[in-house]
Amino acid sequence: MPQIILNANNLMSGNKTALLAVPWLGMLTGLLGNLSLLSYFAKKRETEAIVVQTLGVVSIYVVIAQLAMAEAMPLPYFMVTSLVVGTGLVLNFLNYFEMLNDEVWCFWEDFITVGGLSALPQVMWSTFVPFIPNTILPGAIAFVAAVAAVIMARTGKLSEKGLKFVGAISGWTATLLFMWMPVSQMWTNFLNPDNIKGLSAFSMLLAMIGNGLLIPRALFVRDFMWYCFFSYHSFFLLSFYIYDTPIFMLYFLKKAVIIIVEWLVYQKHRIR
Repeated sequence: MPQIILNANNLMSGNKTALLAVPWLGMLTGLLGNLSLLSYFAKKRETEAIVVQTLGVVSIYVVIAQLAMAEAMPLPYFMVTSLVVGTGLVLNFLNYFEMLNDEVWCFWEDFITVGGLSALPQVMWSTFVPFIPNTILPGAIAFVAAVAAVIMARTGKLSEKGLKFVGAISGWTATLLFMWMPVSQMWTNFLNPDNIKGLSAFSMLLAMIGNGLLIPRALFVRDFMWYCFFSYHSFFLLSFYIYDTPIFMLYFLKKAVIIIVEWLVYQKHRIR
């Protein structure tokens, strides 16, 4: 909300340049992550998590709309994003209240699996353009692999473990998309430090506190994916305030290892 208010103030004052501090690619990864996790929790009928993810989708979409108004995001990408978000919210709403055909829901699950897996490497690559060649090759390769995996799963050509792996792709892809969101923001801050006034530090602080508070919940339900997501974001956002870019990257890698070790130790004690 603080970022939305700041963007609105900058738009009303005609300061569109300030909105360049918010990378639309980073916001897009967060939006796709929210939408994928919304479908994940809608399928599991977790009402609280559904509400949180829905609010996340709506709030990030508002920011993206503001970026489009400031011409910081290409209009064609915004139109496609709007279509996907609208469709996703409607389908998840209908599925939660058991008003959706199973075949339609299966198609939507396949769509977010293919779409998320295709978008992840492409967005990661595009973040560092023009320092690397501008190409759609990463997304194209991931798209072919995702389509092949979905077709094999639907035609019964995968083992039981293979089916579980394909079924978990959308959830893990959503988590990784979320994880890339602050990386994109960090890179934008590094390249354009003069525009950082257009970024709401209070929004970062609220996100850090919220993610930190949900770490115990992830441990309680023994959800490794959820635990990685919340822990990662808490440490990542905290590093925005503490470290410069080179030290920050080392700090992030160290924390990623610590998160995994903590989880394994916790699971070991639970088994005992």
